[in-house]
Amino acid sequence: MKFKIHSSKLYKFGSIGVVTVLLLFAAFVLGLNFGNGNLNLGGTNSTGLPAHLNYSSVNAVYQLIRNNYDGHLTANQMLNGLKEGLANATGDPYTEYFTKSEASAFNNELNNSFTGIGAELSRNSAGDIEVIAPLSGYPAAKAGLKAQDVITSINNVSTSGMSVETAVNDIRGPAGTKVTLGILRGNQNLNISIVRETITIPSVNTRILKGNIGYMQIISFANDTSTLAYQAAQKFKSEHVKGIILDLRNDPGGLLSAAINVSSLWVNNSSLILQEKRGNTVVNSYYGQGDNILSNIPTVVLINSGTASSAEITTGALHDNHEAYVIGTKSFGKGVVQELFNLNNGAVLKVTVASWYRPDGQDINKKGITPDQTVQLTSSDIKAGNDTQLNAALNYLASK
Repeated sequence: MKFKIHSSKLYKFGSIGVVTVLLLFAAFVLGLNFGNGNLNLGGTNSTGLPAHLNYSSVNAVYQLIRNNYDGHLTANQMLNGLKEGLANATGDPYTEYFTKSEASAFNNELNNSFTGIGAELSRNSAGDIEVIAPLSGYPAAKAGLKAQDVITSINNVSTSGMSVETAVNDIRGPAGTKVTLGILRGNQNLNISIVRETITIPSVNTRILKGNIGYMQIISFANDTSTLAYQAAQKFKSEHVKGIILDLRNDPGGLLSAAINVSSLWVNNSSLILQEKRGNTVVNSYYGQGDNILSNIPTVVLINSGTASSAEITTGALHDNHEAYVIGTKSFGKGVVQELFNLNNGAVLKVTVASWYRPDGQDINKKGITPDQTVQLTSSDIKAGNDTQLNAALNYLASK
């Protein structure tokens, strides 16, 4: 079975644009056709490469390293280096080689599953790494970590000058192991030891806002997205909502099937959602499927620079089929497709195989999607708890 995935290599940020990182969850998902074996895209070799490479010069380099390098190396290290080098030689940031452990982590992160403590981090105005919020029911909250706690050290290593990304990586570790955080809480210095766990975050959050507006936030397009989004749609329908806000801000994408299923809640089964092309040849066309139960309910899609790939597919599908108005800032612009090829011993090669296009024919790669109404969300807005983009969506729907 083949699973198509469209996603971007981005860190997750907060739901209203706060530069936060959900601990130990880096969205390393890069816009893929995921499957076993080759994807048939016309059967031609467009690279111009010979059928086989002459490895004599590669072996010469290997022998020089083998005989002269002052250090310990293994055959696996050298082989992995060769494979990584072949992928890197494409010059394409989305073509990559994953070892078995990297491939496993990739799959877990795709489905919002990670090992960590369950908290959101940001850098505060003083430049310190601060806890935005511990996630209820997870290790950080159970251990007593609180919002606005400043993390001063990780396993006795100072966080002074440390990036949020580095802090996330340092806090990361196998489930069942401990990480000790130095905490500054007001004037009190604390040490809190937390046992890491495997954490799975639902990909869809929903609620009914004032004025009977249905709100659906999708943090990524994962295995549970289609089911959770459909359940939300049924609730919106039963509540007779007057409008819907689909929040795709900072959504790096994910499964193509999930994007099609979410889009199909609005788009009918004869309407185009996207096309995939290799060169100028259309290799796949995807249309709405199922029951478009939310069609004709006034809808706003919220996007920003962190909205990518499957999230952009959904945005384009709803907009171009006249099912949604788009508010926010220009999206990321991830319009290429990768396929995962399973290799020996659990390793995986990810290769760019095609580009995708919106229903109106636009190529969004490196261009993004420009919203119908541009609304900025500044750091001062965030500090004040003023979500200007969400407010703009509510004002738009109030006029319908």
